[in-house]
Amino acid sequence: MTLEKELKELIIEALMLEDLDVEDIADDEPLFVDGLGLDSIDALELAMAIDKKFGVRIRADDDANKQIFANVKNLAAYIASNRKT
Repeated sequence: MTLEKELKELIIEALMLEDLDVEDIADDEPLFVDGLGLDSIDALELAMAIDKKFGVRIRADDDANKQIFANVKNLAAYIASNRKT
């Protein structure tokens, strides 16, 4: 399974988006505002889920967060480059 697919499953599970399937989320689709329409609370929930599942901490005060959370592809790249395993 690709990291992108794992992330999409995590997004659906962590944010309780049961009406979505993995196939409904494009790798380059915006996660916030347009696209999935997530908000800052969703970002916090997702960051905690990523930390728990992948062991990658995303700090709330990181200036790069807007870029990191832009889409699944960026999020996967960040996780891949910061994963401990």
